[in-house]
Amino acid sequence: MYTVQEIRDFKGKYPKQLLHLAGSEMWERFCFYGMRGMLTVFMVTQLGLGDKTANLQYGAIQAFVYAFTFIGGVFADKILGFQKSLFWGAILMIAGGLVIALSPHSLFYIGTCFFIIGTGFFKPNISTMVGQLYHEGDVRRDAGFSLFYSAINLGALLGGILMIWVGKYHSWPLAFGLVSIVMAISLINFAFTRKSLGTIGLSPLHPDMPKKKRRFYEIAVYIGSLIAIPFILKLVTNTHYTDLFMYIIGPATLVYLGWEMRKFNTKENKRLLAALVFVIFSILFWAFFEQAGGSLSIFALNNVHHTLFGFIPMDPNIVNNSANSVFVIIFAPLMGLLWLWLSKRKLEPNSVVKFGLGFLLLAGAFYGFYATIFFADADGMTSLDVFTLGYFIITFGELSLSPIGLSLMTKLSPQPIQGLMMGMWFLASAYGQYVAGLLGAGMSTADPNASNLTKLVSYTNGYHQLAIIALILGIVLIVISPGVRKLMKGVH
Repeated sequence: MYTVQEIRDFKGKYPKQLLHLAGSEMWERFCFYGMRGMLTVFMVTQLGLGDKTANLQYGAIQAFVYAFTFIGGVFADKILGFQKSLFWGAILMIAGGLVIALSPHSLFYIGTCFFIIGTGFFKPNISTMVGQLYHEGDVRRDAGFSLFYSAINLGALLGGILMIWVGKYHSWPLAFGLVSIVMAISLINFAFTRKSLGTIGLSPLHPDMPKKKRRFYEIAVYIGSLIAIPFILKLVTNTHYTDLFMYIIGPATLVYLGWEMRKFNTKENKRLLAALVFVIFSILFWAFFEQAGGSLSIFALNNVHHTLFGFIPMDPNIVNNSANSVFVIIFAPLMGLLWLWLSKRKLEPNSVVKFGLGFLLLAGAFYGFYATIFFADADGMTSLDVFTLGYFIITFGELSLSPIGLSLMTKLSPQPIQGLMMGMWFLASAYGQYVAGLLGAGMSTADPNASNLTKLVSYTNGYHQLAIIALILGIVLIVISPGVRKLMKGVH
């Protein structure tokens, strides 16, 4: 078994354990992004929901997926450890896929609840283990997270294409069944490679604690997460309860973090405050970015031509669900190497400026989505090429922010609460998803019989407003960057 020191003293650009973790995360992302791409399409075409309701339901489901990453991070920090959390999360996701596959129309929401809890235990903890492969201050960490981000997007690409294609044109039960098959592959990969992680991710409970007591705590977590399913089902199916939950969980999380901060010194707490700045701005970024699974998914379904470059037949929903992943796979390693190249020449922008650039590129992307109105015909159908261009631009915004954010949470957080802070990063995504649903519902037309042209005008006007707001936020981040850097206390 490797020691942590041996793992962190790796030679070259990347530790081999990074590839093992990326292999497991890749298949989880296959399921997550495949499900994400199917949600609104399935709810509109199979469950008969209107555009506004589907946007709200999408936002609620995705919000709970990310909200439970915070809870999963806390239980990993305190009881299970990252490795056992990952195992339990994968098992729940496998169960969720099987439940929906049995009867997609009647068991959709119950299976989704399994998926929500499973992702909560899986997602934050594998990212935290990636951060622990590096020494504090290792400049290769950002490049490692960029490679990790690229690798897992291969899974997002495959899931984004395959699951929506199977569901729309062949079989919805089979599409949801793929979740179970692919998550089983992810779990097997981790089982065979976990020894290379050494002690990284093992249970945080004290080794001297009696074995029966340790086991009791672990079983209590497993049983408690199953008991939560009916509660989550009530929240997901009633967006009024979703609102109430989101009003409570955020403030409660901040109070809990404040309680934990009393254990750390001034330098560590200032770094945690800097982390909160990134968390707050990421909420706004994801609120815009995650239109991909909501309003942009419906926009692709109703308002975009089925031809790419004028001659290639292409389903717009497949483009909507996979173009971003294609561009990430191609450009994430290059951007990671670019950061290293700039770092060696002392020209690399600091993390706050990178976040600001992410918002400026986000603004450019939504100007692109807005610009589709200038290519629309009288039936409200517009260019798939311009739509795809928007995703090309938004990818660089994501690459300037998301992998950097994952890396920052591990760099700015004290070791004892890294799972908590990674959970907070994903909880910010929960709020982003929640707001994304509200924004998407606000942009959609209330009239179920509205023409395609009316829908196109309504959505593109909304995208124009989002572009302006993103532009302002990007400028604000760049202006406040010196102050935030002081809080970061040397973390770049």
